[in-house]
Amino acid sequence: MTKINQIRHFLSQQDAKLAIFSDPVTINYLTGFACDPHERQLFFFVYRDLAPVLFVPALEVARATSQLDFPVFGYIDSENPWEKIKAVLPTTDSPTLYAEFDHLNVTKFQGLQSIFSGRFENLTPYIQSMRLIKSEDEIKKMLITGDYADKAVQVGFNNISLQVTETDIIAQIEFEMKKQGISKMSFETMVLTGNNAANPHGIPGTNKIENNALLLFDLGVETLGYTSDMTRTVAVGKPDQFKIDIYNLCLEAQMAAMDFIKPGVTAAEVDAAARQVIEKAGYGEYFNHRLGHGIGMDVHEFPSIMAGNDLVLEEGMCFSVEPGIYIPEKVGVRIEDCGYVTKDGFKPFTQTPKDLLYFEG
Repeated sequence: MTKINQIRHFLSQQDAKLAIFSDPVTINYLTGFACDPHERQLFFFVYRDLAPVLFVPALEVARATSQLDFPVFGYIDSENPWEKIKAVLPTTDSPTLYAEFDHLNVTKFQGLQSIFSGRFENLTPYIQSMRLIKSEDEIKKMLITGDYADKAVQVGFNNISLQVTETDIIAQIEFEMKKQGISKMSFETMVLTGNNAANPHGIPGTNKIENNALLLFDLGVETLGYTSDMTRTVAVGKPDQFKIDIYNLCLEAQMAAMDFIKPGVTAAEVDAAARQVIEKAGYGEYFNHRLGHGIGMDVHEFPSIMAGNDLVLEEGMCFSVEPGIYIPEKVGVRIEDCGYVTKDGFKPFTQTPKDLLYFEG
């Protein structure tokens, strides 16, 4: 069953006629057509009993038409997109409509309400369930993105020097990735030195790389429509034993979680497997985020690997395992791999070694 037919089957089960998609990533997932509309309107209308319709900015019509075998319509900037949508759709009659609530802003929702008089229901949970289990082809693509992340972090390692700044290293990483054909990173690359790494979402700047300190890299790439995400923390010079002990504790927690993962356990249990290691050592308050997040076409997607989530893991689910310990003004460590659940365990997409690596200061 094709993905679009899955949506039609869902609509039949719900006795509804129409599903409306507004998230560009979901539209790419369903159709293979990738488009960033920026501030313009992009919608994919899937009818239960009629051909689907893609509505795009006018400058995307030719490209979409060449890739797709169903109707594509567009609008120019001076046109009212809602009037144009109403004019081109085969029907706007549907007592119940499904839409991606997690992606609809107020402008989009009010625009759709001006076209459709039916009751809107949330389609997001169903799309999350569709995207939750990755196919063999998807996992192959994610292994490739993981390999590029390994290459990217190695570029970072090769540029470690006390004479450069965090952003100097980031520039080298992203420049080299461009040379290798990677047009986009999954998110803003982070290189954080010393105390700056003690902020889980620290902001890289013109800080020169510190000697006798830890250095954190958090990065990923986007290619083949899929993303990667990894974190490594390394030593520059000779950090004190306290910093080394915190690093080893974080690694122990990550390995405990990764070793625990298999089909049948819950997301909450995986989080607990890592968190208990850190709490037992007395640093639980410094691990202040969930253990992991889903990954796929989006770098952060369903599910969350965290306390309170009783989702039972299944083969083909993909997510991160990233415990962190952040002690303000002292040390920050995070170690992260994304991977997928196999029939008897967990296989990471990234392979960069995790024993603490030392670089000359």
